[in-house]
Amino acid sequence: MKILKILLKLIIAIIAVVVIFFGYLTLTEFKPGDIESADIEVSTEGIEKDIHLDESITAVTWNIGYAGLGAESDFFMDGGKDVKSADEDTVKKYLAGISETIDKQDADLYMLQEIDRDSSRSYNIAEGDVLRRRNYAFALNYSCPFVPFPLPPIGKVNSGVMTTTDIAIEEASRISLPNPFKWPIRIANLKRCMLVSYMPIEDTDSKLVVVNFHLEAYDSGEGKIAQTKKLIEFVEKEYKKGNYVIAGGDWNQTFPGSLDVYPNNHKDLWEVGLIDTSRIPKGWNLVYDVNTPTCRLLNQPYDSVDKENTQYYVIDGFLCSPNVNIENVKTIDEGFENSDHNPVRMQVRLLSAKEQ
Repeated sequence: MKILKILLKLIIAIIAVVVIFFGYLTLTEFKPGDIESADIEVSTEGIEKDIHLDESITAVTWNIGYAGLGAESDFFMDGGKDVKSADEDTVKKYLAGISETIDKQDADLYMLQEIDRDSSRSYNIAEGDVLRRRNYAFALNYSCPFVPFPLPPIGKVNSGVMTTTDIAIEEASRISLPNPFKWPIRIANLKRCMLVSYMPIEDTDSKLVVVNFHLEAYDSGEGKIAQTKKLIEFVEKEYKKGNYVIAGGDWNQTFPGSLDVYPNNHKDLWEVGLIDTSRIPKGWNLVYDVNTPTCRLLNQPYDSVDKENTQYYVIDGFLCSPNVNIENVKTIDEGFENSDHNPVRMQVRLLSAKEQ
């Protein structure tokens, strides 16, 4: 009888701890509004670049995997084993490599995803401070004081998307995207968003609208579809205002024709979604490169020779309005050394009214 009482007390204590813990996560849940001002930081150092019509602009989109998902890494959500895939020295090594690659690109716009600040998985390194150009805008899409799964748990996460540039950023907004998850999964999960940065174009009333995003990954598909729909509706409205739109990021959906080059051979693991091209408005351009994969599956550390167990994807790229002329696009082959994604570089020209 005494043993039963002890067991009962132990069960009650465990239940109480679980209830208190989930209550704490519920009370501290990151609940951004539909539209919020994004963080903007402007430096007085260096030369600020102006945008002119009929001049080329280069943009790079890159999911840097919070500098924790380089060549030595795997990840439990992709069929791997690791939760924290890199020790502190390795995170610093990956981050230094990412910074070096960014410097080499010498682009006008960098649209970066999975930028950690004060996160356990990246040892509380402020990654944006390392990777920023002159100016940057930042929006959180993942903030939780303690992510309790799996075992060992992920822990504290504060992460988001960052657009950094030498161009002036007049205004930036965080616009929430539809969330497919319900309580309690929702409380310790990502809250996806668009980071929208408005930049002046010299001698016009129009703006360059740069939309940086990272769409849903580990859902059953409805999240990606709803988020893509809202993204397209938003950029259409901006174009109708007379603005120029460059939207780019990690779609977590594959681009047309890429499955012919990189067929999905691991359907028992993470399976990529498909971009519904019927939703792309007339005259708009999906901009991507299938000659080099933009992402690899994290079911194991990277092995370029192991074709049987290595899965590639093309899920990173751009969507540009009809008044943006595409000059070229190229995926930069970094061999997945410092991230599970490769950067994608695009060169465009903003068309004058006579050319449209």
